[in-house]
Amino acid sequence: MAVSGVNGSSGSSNTSSSSSSSSSIAGNFDQFLLLLTTQLKNQSPLDPMDTNQFTAQLVQFAGVEQQLKTNDTLGSLLSLSAAGTATNAVSFVGSNITADGATALLKDGNASWKVNSSAAGQATITIKDSNGSVVQTMTRSLAAGDQSLGWDGTTSIGTKAPDGAYTVSIQGTSVAGQSLTVKTQISGVVDGVDFTTSIPSLKIGSISVPLDKVKSVTRSE
Repeated sequence: MAVSGVNGSSGSSNTSSSSSSSSSIAGNFDQFLLLLTTQLKNQSPLDPMDTNQFTAQLVQFAGVEQQLKTNDTLGSLLSLSAAGTATNAVSFVGSNITADGATALLKDGNASWKVNSSAAGQATITIKDSNGSVVQTMTRSLAAGDQSLGWDGTTSIGTKAPDGAYTVSIQGTSVAGQSLTVKTQISGVVDGVDFTTSIPSLKIGSISVPLDKVKSVTRSE
């Protein structure tokens, strides 16, 4: 199991931003307090500050103090939320997930995608390696709705592609002559979690799946 980037740049950035904002408000709070006390010390006994004006300044004083407390509370809530998200992401390790995506692993001569086509028709399927080079182009008939697409790793020149991540793209035309809308999903067993992005990513080998792209989860036996 691999878990990377627990102290990721995103978390540090949020903490730094929150601290900077809090320091700014705290500085304004101290300046306001200094000005208010200086004004009270130097007011003329014969012409004291107007009661309504003094009350309004006290209200501002209380408002700034409340903002400081609110920022501290929000910071604590964000930390708790991030910890909860991290714990939730780690719980996926060892599970089989299905997620939106076009990149699947070729392993032991097998790679597969779940495909949903808007209608029945003919489609050109292009498979590229991790460098973006086309390794296979083939024509397949698609039915309307959900179906599976498998690839045994055979390239366009008849050789076997090495194990790794491969991306599929599908362009097709329906029997009525209209362009097909084809959605793809991938599946696999989660073997790690990456925390270096704002949304934790689940790792299936070298493939990263953002947590919000997961559609289903099953526990592997």
